[in-house]
Amino acid sequence: MSKDSNATDYKPTLNLPQTNFPMRGNLPNKEPQQVKAWLEKDLYQVVRKAMEGRPTFILHDGPPYANGSIHIGHAVNKVLKDMIVKSKGLSGFDAPIVPGWDCHGLPIELNVEKKKGKVGKKIGATEFREECRKYAQKQVDGQMAEFQRLGVVSDWKNPYLTKDFKFEADEIRALAKILEKGHVVKGTKPVYWSVGGHSALAEAEVEYEDKKSNSVDVRFAVKDEDAFMACFSETGERFEQEEGRLSVVIWTTTPWTLPANQAVSIHPELNYVLVKINREEGGERIFIAEALLESLMQKWGVEDYQVLATAMGQQFDLIKLQHPFYDRVVPLILGEHVTTDAGTGAVHTAPGHGQEDFAVGLKYNLDIDCPVDGRGNFVAGTPLFEGENVLKVDSHVLEVLTEHDALLHHQTIVHSYPHCWRTKTPLIFRATPQWFISMNQTGLLDMAKSEIPKVKWIPERSQSRIEGMIDERPDWCISRQRFWGVPITIFIHKVSGEMHPNTLAMMEKIALLVEKKSIDAWYDLDINEFLGDEADDYEQVTDILDVWFDSGVSHFTVLNEKEGIEGQADLYLEGSDQHRGWFQSSLLTSLAINDQAPYKQVLTHGFVVDKDGKKMSKSKGNVVSPQDLANKYGADILRLWISAADYRYEMTVSDEIVSRTADAYRRIRNTSRFLLANLNGFNPTENLLDYEQMLPLDKWAVGRAAKIQQEVVSAYEDYNFHAIYQAVTHFCSVELGSFYLDVIKDRQYTCKADGLARRSAQTALYHIVEALTRWIAPILSFTAEEIWQQIPGERTATIFVAQWYKGLSELDENSQMNSAYWQQMVDVRSAVAKELEVLRKDGVIKGSLTAEVTLYAEDELFNAISNLGDELRFVLITSSATILPIAEKPVDAVESELSGLYISSSATTKPKCARCWHHSDEVGQQTEDKELCARCVINVHGKGEVRTFA
Repeated sequence: MSKDSNATDYKPTLNLPQTNFPMRGNLPNKEPQQVKAWLEKDLYQVVRKAMEGRPTFILHDGPPYANGSIHIGHAVNKVLKDMIVKSKGLSGFDAPIVPGWDCHGLPIELNVEKKKGKVGKKIGATEFREECRKYAQKQVDGQMAEFQRLGVVSDWKNPYLTKDFKFEADEIRALAKILEKGHVVKGTKPVYWSVGGHSALAEAEVEYEDKKSNSVDVRFAVKDEDAFMACFSETGERFEQEEGRLSVVIWTTTPWTLPANQAVSIHPELNYVLVKINREEGGERIFIAEALLESLMQKWGVEDYQVLATAMGQQFDLIKLQHPFYDRVVPLILGEHVTTDAGTGAVHTAPGHGQEDFAVGLKYNLDIDCPVDGRGNFVAGTPLFEGENVLKVDSHVLEVLTEHDALLHHQTIVHSYPHCWRTKTPLIFRATPQWFISMNQTGLLDMAKSEIPKVKWIPERSQSRIEGMIDERPDWCISRQRFWGVPITIFIHKVSGEMHPNTLAMMEKIALLVEKKSIDAWYDLDINEFLGDEADDYEQVTDILDVWFDSGVSHFTVLNEKEGIEGQADLYLEGSDQHRGWFQSSLLTSLAINDQAPYKQVLTHGFVVDKDGKKMSKSKGNVVSPQDLANKYGADILRLWISAADYRYEMTVSDEIVSRTADAYRRIRNTSRFLLANLNGFNPTENLLDYEQMLPLDKWAVGRAAKIQQEVVSAYEDYNFHAIYQAVTHFCSVELGSFYLDVIKDRQYTCKADGLARRSAQTALYHIVEALTRWIAPILSFTAEEIWQQIPGERTATIFVAQWYKGLSELDENSQMNSAYWQQMVDVRSAVAKELEVLRKDGVIKGSLTAEVTLYAEDELFNAISNLGDELRFVLITSSATILPIAEKPVDAVESELSGLYISSSATTKPKCARCWHHSDEVGQQTEDKELCARCVINVHGKGEVRTFA
């Protein structure tokens, strides 16, 4: 219908929404500007100053490694920490957070080597360390900018870097304290050794990948057959002596360790059998575990065999065997580590190449033979294999075994195998002189087991995870044979190998030098000047400390120094892999120094996987970059996805998932925009109504906000972020968007600007936006700050110094129009809306205001709906609405989805008000403004209409 050119324009008389807060966030362009502004005004220090004097909450930031750009896992970790710290500020805490970086270690060395060459060839050690320092700083700067881009607020001007001179000095002091308490020992033990990195590794630096290996069953000939057979006689078993070669058969997937073999281990309480195998070329007798007999015969393809005798392993202690290819006699020994999970029940034992082998070797005083150098090559003088590399020698070992007729069976298998997490090369066990933190010498293991239950682990199952890892853990090898790291600043006596008796005092002197000159001070030290007459008797340790020791002592070097606390941090938060990494290294060093855990709570999050649940890797092409997501959608969308994901498990991310998150963000943003736009002309100092003056519907909306705030604050306290996401998005899209905001539009737009009806709604909107902005601030930091500047009334310069909103009032549940009542009206409106949608699709009506509705309800529901009187039409957003008893319903009334409610609806024939668009017989009946209905005339020319309920 064409508009009458002579019709009056009533638009100026309406209270139309107006705000500077745009519908489109344009986050990729606007967020970097906000980051710049935050950094320029040093937002972190602004927050610190405002929170000064509050009780503290300390989240100690674990240091990411300073190498390469951040990945999606880094983003999840830092954003979770940021959300917690910001929420703690809202809860009334002073929650400082100092970001940190791990700056020593092999990856940085390897990158510098690529550019500058190896130490001793193209570059000196001092220059090399300086290049490592520069490289690390460049990586820190890059990652810092990427974290800032994500809206993370932290003490960026004063991070802790493990390469800082003060940190390095304090790390030496931490080592001295651990040494003083007797936890540090030196010994030759087998440790994980990276052939690619030429250095020892700790458990935390090991990752498991599939590897193709040679699986071999090898004969160890029995040296004294009579003594061996007598072991069966001791069991009372009698059998006729058989002929044929006699061997104990072992199984191994590391043939290269056979040159170092010193024994064969069997379990004392397992039953073993002597089996005769019959072949055309002749029989042989072999000794294996009874439990593995059938599987081994099948594996070897043997059909004709017979068991000659059975005895327990303990009968065969110290029976002599012949090494398969060396002129070496080795004993059968007893070991509890032997199992029947795989193999033959007899374990090849090389104390120089295995933890369990080493342990059982100590009991039997076996030689700790390790004929392999740091690059994985057999040392000079190694018979048959001198100079060959262990990762390539297996084929030669197999040839030698075949030549000596010792190879019973060979096959290749693919199995999970330890790899260096830095160089990605397979690891070996190699016995070398190393420095260890002993788990048992002074009871550190028992201390750890006792302390773990005192910590709150989130989720709870992570306690079992770390208990399982700590339960049987070996001594911690803390020494490395590299150049870029904090040195073990100890002098060792050249003859006795003992530490200088004045070691602790010397370590403090060296720490003071390191504070001034860096770790180079140790290497530049004039030992003659430092030790005087004793100089010729001592030598400097050249090993450096494990990088896990670097970060593990940050509770000592950072919490006390930068964050000013003594004792425990309130929270550590990292990925679940840190149960064997930072959580463990921090726990052990803190126990060794302070006799307590460094943390009160430990929260862990899962890994991020692609839409198919697969681990992300560049080679698979399934990596989702946080930088790309921020540039495409905005960092707030990424942050919202992080909050929506249940971090306790693996988190799935894809472009499609983030796109759906962007839809949820738009709902929150559009809701906020509606709230702000309808506060046009509202000054809270002058226009805010007391709670008792507000309309019941507005009280309900504020009451719902109060309930949501309780849920939100509780969820933040429990670190239950996905519950916050669900509560806020549901509130915005359902309770506000689909009901309350829709219902109050008419009142907002058409009622008198300063009348109670409109001010009541505006008061509710004001309370809601004040609360909502705080709820989302820890998650949608950029958006919340933008909203904060648009809310009317005086306020702080940034939302991040505010606290939870205290202006919300709970609805009186004893009142007639309580929460249950309004939920009932929501259900009624939903039922009516669905019926009207059918009419709209059929072309009967154009919209709900062109409809007339009559409801027929059963007694209880009839009474409830009747309470709204004439304002029922405003709740249903129809021009006319009538409620009648169900007894009066006509035959053609439609049964609704709501029990006890029937609906009759039709298109209205009444004229339309030019101002409010409601259809009414009153239009044209007024003495003035013939185009208006009676209430619009009152709103334009009179005192304004009176609303009682909605």
